[in-house]
Amino acid sequence: MLTLKLINEETERVIRGLEKKHFSGAAEAIAAVQATDRQRREAQQQLDKLLAESKQKAAEIGALMKQGLRQEAENAKAVVAEMKERAKALEAAMDEAQKKLTEQLCQIPNIPYDEVPEGRAAEDNVVVKSNLRDCQSGDTVGNWTANPVVETARLPHWELAKKYNLIDFDLGVKITGAGFPVYIGKGAQLQRALINFFLNEARKAGYTEIMPPTVVNAASGYGTGQLPDKEGQMYHAEVDDFYLIPTAEVPVTNIYRDVILEEKDLPIKNCAYTQCFRREAGSYGKDVRGLNRLHEFSKVEIVRIDTPEHSRESHKEMLQHVEGLLQKLELPYRILRLCGGDQSFTSAICYDFEVYSEAQKRWLEVSSVSNFDTYQANRLKCRYRPEGSKKPELCHTLNGSALALPRIVAALLENNQTENGIRIPAALQPYTSFDIID
Repeated sequence: MLTLKLINEETERVIRGLEKKHFSGAAEAIAAVQATDRQRREAQQQLDKLLAESKQKAAEIGALMKQGLRQEAENAKAVVAEMKERAKALEAAMDEAQKKLTEQLCQIPNIPYDEVPEGRAAEDNVVVKSNLRDCQSGDTVGNWTANPVVETARLPHWELAKKYNLIDFDLGVKITGAGFPVYIGKGAQLQRALINFFLNEARKAGYTEIMPPTVVNAASGYGTGQLPDKEGQMYHAEVDDFYLIPTAEVPVTNIYRDVILEEKDLPIKNCAYTQCFRREAGSYGKDVRGLNRLHEFSKVEIVRIDTPEHSRESHKEMLQHVEGLLQKLELPYRILRLCGGDQSFTSAICYDFEVYSEAQKRWLEVSSVSNFDTYQANRLKCRYRPEGSKKPELCHTLNGSALALPRIVAALLENNQTENGIRIPAALQPYTSFDIID
């Protein structure tokens, strides 16, 4: 969440940022936060003054007793007792104001960086890079060679999955429901190959692999901003008050909740493979058919904890890492800088990676790489101690998909169709142990 220091010292910039994110009633929300903060601080000042007076009055009681002024001492005791009751009321008022203040802050999104473009929705996002050009099969475009696709064989991945017995969507419906596919044979091997490929590439880039729980408590959901904003998208085990994770970002980032790190240990670079679970409502049609939108899926996530001074460089390195994965998989891709209105609640800046689906003739999002500035760290109380300083400061947190598997699998199947089967990119073949699906 936003810090009170930022809100009070740079009020106009905060309001402009919230308006850029198209947050309704930005000025009113900030004014309400400041009013509650004033109430809390006024109660604190009154309490501090009262406690000082009470301490002074209590010290007088002993002196009065020594002088034999018993009645005066009893009167002083009565005054101290009354002060204690007033102090309790002020403490209750402070607690109530703090609770209200936290609730208000949790309803306010992060503000975007200056370079985030204006805009309300996906159509306003800015394409900053693409390796897809108009080309014929076999032409080389950048680092991507167009695959020798047979015109009549450009089937969507759900038909390819059935043709080659890779994924059984109907069986998933039988076992669980829509959005829970069953991977079979080379389909399962392809999943496992991609997971190992992504994890190994992350390890080569200096990330430490974590194997976290896929179930978290409410405090963890709150720490990274899924709660209270996205509880409707998460599967909730109500008896235990646990949540199935929507991404490894949640447990991995929460490793550093209530932790003070040393500046020399930053940036921290972690990666994790997990199953991910999302209840997000699915509509009907090709946009959500097959692997396009699932309720359970596999993903490798990269997470960084960094200093404010270095976090932008970390973000750049993360973007390069994800782009490198797509290049090695020989997929047509593009990178978009999201506009203010299309950013997540918690991000300060976000870039999406999309791969092109040859069969569906549309772009499929496969990764979002975000810098959250201090927004998550403030909720997590994730801090670091700068060298030469005793006072800890808030870290910056960053994360990104590297990568989410379903749409990568869809793009690999659809973009690699040949007369003889589905070609496996060279970089992936050591992990699959086969070079073609036939």
